[in-house]
Amino acid sequence: MGSVMSPAALLAKLRIDPFILGILATVGIACLVPARGQGAEVASWVTSIGVGLLFFLYGARLSTAEAVAGFRHWRLHLVILATTFGLFPLLGLATKLLVPGVLTPALAAGIVFLCTLPSTVNSSIAFTSIAKGNVAAAICAASFSSLLGIVLTPLLAALLLESSGHGFSLDAVTSIVLQLLVPFVAGQIARRWIGGFITRHKKVLGRADRTVILLVVYAAFSEGVVAGIWHQLTPLALGGLLVVNLALFYTVFWILKLLTPRLGFDRADRIAIIFAGSKKSLASGLPMAAVLFPAQTVGLIVLPLMLFHQAQLMICAVLARRWGAQAEAGQPAAARAG
Repeated sequence: MGSVMSPAALLAKLRIDPFILGILATVGIACLVPARGQGAEVASWVTSIGVGLLFFLYGARLSTAEAVAGFRHWRLHLVILATTFGLFPLLGLATKLLVPGVLTPALAAGIVFLCTLPSTVNSSIAFTSIAKGNVAAAICAASFSSLLGIVLTPLLAALLLESSGHGFSLDAVTSIVLQLLVPFVAGQIARRWIGGFITRHKKVLGRADRTVILLVVYAAFSEGVVAGIWHQLTPLALGGLLVVNLALFYTVFWILKLLTPRLGFDRADRIAIIFAGSKKSLASGLPMAAVLFPAQTVGLIVLPLMLFHQAQLMICAVLARRWGAQAEAGQPAAARAG
């Protein structure tokens, strides 16, 4: 009689991120029991405080010295940063041509916002390690991307979305400074005293991160339900969004895959560039969106990011395992041959 597979093992086999399931469950709760009236005000305050705490922890965790030291491998980091904050935003702007035939204006704005985000940290490092790539470079590149994203993402989003009606007011700029930048800088300053505590309790604080993100999702989708914006999202629009997300990922992936050998990077560096350069951070994006966009539309704005996040995890998990197996079998050109 065969053994029964545990839920965790089943999710791992299907390559589904349990956190994504948590987000989907939160979306379902928000649709069934949205926060209204005074409850919505409380949710907004709690979310604002949580976002500030989240960026304080980001600042306390990130070793600026390590990120700056790692930048000595400047060619690799330049390619990743050019992809993250240059190529992606240009591709995001191109998706505006798909409005209104494929994407709604709000979903197109969400794609543009997605394209301005920094790279992921944990998954970029993990996939690079599995694929036998340059882990040290991935750590530095992802950390440096996150550091720059605190400033560059709001600036790029404001610049690229101004003409689409999703630009930001002076109040939004003030909110960015107070809710994101000030806590982040405070965390960097406090790191010398609390860095050890943060490291020792990394798992517990990681759960706090995810709790805040779930609160952001609940508040955002509650506002959308109350405002009735979900009636704008048809099955055709959702299918079009999924196709655009996959096209966006694979466009960047193939550009990096074809370009990096020609720039003289070895296999380990190419893997780090591909994984750090092709992904976008859900952990940074959701809290930022809660600050940058009107509460009534933020639910639709973050939907492209949520879909992109799960797609990138599933695709990169397959690639990392394949390239790691090829490296162990003695095929050093795995990253180039695919």
